[in-house]
Amino acid sequence: MENEQGFGRNSKAELKKTTKKRWLKPLLVIIVLLLLIGGVFAWKAGSIFDKISTDGNVFGSLTRMIPGVDNELIGEKEGRVNILLLGMRGEELTGGGLLADTIMVASIAPAENKISLFSLPRDLYVQNPGTESRSKINAVYAYGEEKRKGGGMEDMKTVVSEIVGQPIGYALAINFKGFTDLVNAIDGVEVDLKQPFEENMQFNEERACDSYTFTKPTGKFENKYYTRSEGTKYLAKSYPLCTNPNVECGGDFKLPAGKQTLSGEQALCYARSRKTSSDFERAKRQQLVIQKIKEKALSLGTLTDFNKVNGIIDSLGNNVRTDMQAWEMKRLYEIERGLENPQMAQRVLENSEEGLLYNPEQRPETGYILLPIGDNYDKIREVFKNIFTLPAQSDIEPKA
Repeated sequence: MENEQGFGRNSKAELKKTTKKRWLKPLLVIIVLLLLIGGVFAWKAGSIFDKISTDGNVFGSLTRMIPGVDNELIGEKEGRVNILLLGMRGEELTGGGLLADTIMVASIAPAENKISLFSLPRDLYVQNPGTESRSKINAVYAYGEEKRKGGGMEDMKTVVSEIVGQPIGYALAINFKGFTDLVNAIDGVEVDLKQPFEENMQFNEERACDSYTFTKPTGKFENKYYTRSEGTKYLAKSYPLCTNPNVECGGDFKLPAGKQTLSGEQALCYARSRKTSSDFERAKRQQLVIQKIKEKALSLGTLTDFNKVNGIIDSLGNNVRTDMQAWEMKRLYEIERGLENPQMAQRVLENSEEGLLYNPEQRPETGYILLPIGDNYDKIREVFKNIFTLPAQSDIEPKA
């Protein structure tokens, strides 16, 4: 009996031990898989951050993990972090690949639970840093890169900081491929158009012939005239016009009215369109699309989807450049996630009744340009400073 009781006790113990092993083994496998996946993401994300950061200081990022080390972003202590967002065709592409199509300052005021977007027009005529020359602001990045690698981002920050009257702590530039890949990685962005949208001119438009993009002659010419001091005009120069043989966005880009999910290619075309409207209207569409990308990319459904997160990481690589270090990107993410339904302020700097910009008489050497009223940035700086308290710019919505 004692043997039987002992045997019974041993059997129960063995059964318990066996059962424990049965559930412990798959649990360990799951843990190992999670660690491997996390390790792959950490390694992959780390290598991508090193690649996209123009200031990729690994040692500097590691030291920020030491307890007691200050981890504040530039401007965080003052209550406002300013980040310059730039969009362009792409460094490797010919035909103005480094001309900025998008110039926007994103500001985050963590303590006030507020975010703002402030767009600058590409035709704003500015002084190029460190030179006596002037150009449209969309060319500053390209000129800066000609001087030195990484100089484009620094020069753009310098110029924009001068315009808005506040330090621009960081900058991020994304090319067209990175934009389309990012939108596709999150399965598109949803817009709700009140009326159909069409751009039937820009993507098959005539431009001055060049050796890279606009190479198909139309037989037409663009004439530039100059006005003499006595008021008479004469022909200064005549440019032959060409079209792009590789038609973009189907040539005639259309979207129907109503709710719809745009693919990466559609979102890019929608955000680039300006010829049938204006550069100002394009900036408003860009702000809308950027908000939609942010909302979807940071949603729980995206962040818990392995394939989507993997796609987001893959969309970066060669397509994004920033002067933020890895720890700064992490800190920015933490700040953004800490905001609860933040107040959003938006403004597009335009030639309107606000009286912030004006268009001077066109000259052959400059073409169409915009200048600040009073030939100084005082009014623009005031608007940027008070963007969170000024009345909303109500027309920044998908009205078309």
